[in-house]
Amino acid sequence: MVDRPALQAPVLVFDGGCPFCRHFAELAEMRSGIPGLTIRDGRSDHGLRRHLRAQGWDLSEGAVVLTGDQVLHGADAIQWICGRMAPSAPLLQLLGPLLATRERARRTYPLLLLARRLALGLQGLPLDPDQPGGPFRNR
Repeated sequence: MVDRPALQAPVLVFDGGCPFCRHFAELAEMRSGIPGLTIRDGRSDHGLRRHLRAQGWDLSEGAVVLTGDQVLHGADAIQWICGRMAPSAPLLQLLGPLLATRERARRTYPLLLLARRLALGLQGLPLDPDQPGGPFRNR
């Protein structure tokens, strides 16, 4: 469950089963320069994932950023993160400007979802953490 004090600082909820998502989230938490940013693995945090889904935010469709009373999902979440980064990691220096505007984030995000789908498929993990079976059975 998401408690009120945790929402004061931004929280990035990501799919910990996806190596790309996990790497981006870990770098964002440690080296993005966003004050107070924390990450939560929505694949392993069943309560948080179910709470978000009940509010209409499906982690299998993209990452979520919780900040104040605002919930951002998918391309909007990544654009929010990238638009606020002062990154020191080379990967974040590349992704930051690429995904910092809403238009570029929305055009690029489907490619990130495709990479996630392929990575999960290679690991035999479902796209939706709440569904059994591999990711190619979820469509």
